[in-house]
Amino acid sequence: MRSRRLGSNGPEISTVGFGAWEAGGGSEWGEAPPQEQTLEAIGAVFDDGIDWIDTAEVYGRGRSEELVARALGGRRDEIMIFSKVAPAPAGSGFRPETVRSACEGSLRRLQTDRLDLYQLHWPDESGIPLEDTWGAMASLVDDGLVRFIGVSNFDRELIERCEAIRHVDSLQQEFSALKRDDADLIRWCGEQGTGVLSYGPLAFGLLTGAITAETSFRTGDFRADDESDALFGSGFAHNLAIVEDLRPIADRLGITLAQLALAWNVHQPGVTAAIAGSRNPAHVRSNAAAGDVELDDATRSELDAIVSRTP
Repeated sequence: MRSRRLGSNGPEISTVGFGAWEAGGGSEWGEAPPQEQTLEAIGAVFDDGIDWIDTAEVYGRGRSEELVARALGGRRDEIMIFSKVAPAPAGSGFRPETVRSACEGSLRRLQTDRLDLYQLHWPDESGIPLEDTWGAMASLVDDGLVRFIGVSNFDRELIERCEAIRHVDSLQQEFSALKRDDADLIRWCGEQGTGVLSYGPLAFGLLTGAITAETSFRTGDFRADDESDALFGSGFAHNLAIVEDLRPIADRLGITLAQLALAWNVHQPGVTAAIAGSRNPAHVRSNAAAGDVELDDATRSELDAIVSRTP
């Protein structure tokens, strides 16, 4: 698979990575799948050129990190591990001392002595100065617990505040052909030497073509809970129509809709790589193949005209 450098100083990473949010189960996805299936899905990264896995302390309350460790086994050095600390009460919190203890907890669950990338999961609203939190993140690098540090779900103003302390190696942001709100921010990050990892590049299943107007989600699945959400609420019918208009292009290129959506994503200005998670090993392998799909200028223009349509 093709690889790119994560920002100006980061590691070379495959353009598609494995996201372990679903693997953790938990309230967002409903009941977790059989453990052996999850382990097989994570283990599929070894076969298809994916060289990094993204997880977090809050995914299944540590279960995701533990499963990643089990799946990697003695092959830890073949895969880069990215994790995150979240604000309290959902996570450990952003006080300098809790940032360090959270990192140490992730290291224990992941059975490793260092994280390749450690990220602030989303902005904290408790009043803890961001500068103190980011200073604690920088100290993790200085002490060898973490190689690189990044943020997730941050805006430009927050990133610039971090930059005053230490360079932000990466931004992880929701971005897909159906959710392009942060395109300007992502482009700016690319210009500033901050790598971008896009999460939700398949619009949480919509861009796979497997979801229809008749689809019902399992109890506890977050996609059924928020009727105002732009993907599955008021914009649902519009999004389904866009997906159907993308289908002939995927057919023409001889790839799946999911592969087309991932290829579009990693061709966007500023995007370094896309995070694609699944509980299905076959889907992991199919997603990985998207990392080698090339889209010419004419096809990209055709895709952009479709996805930019307004309701």
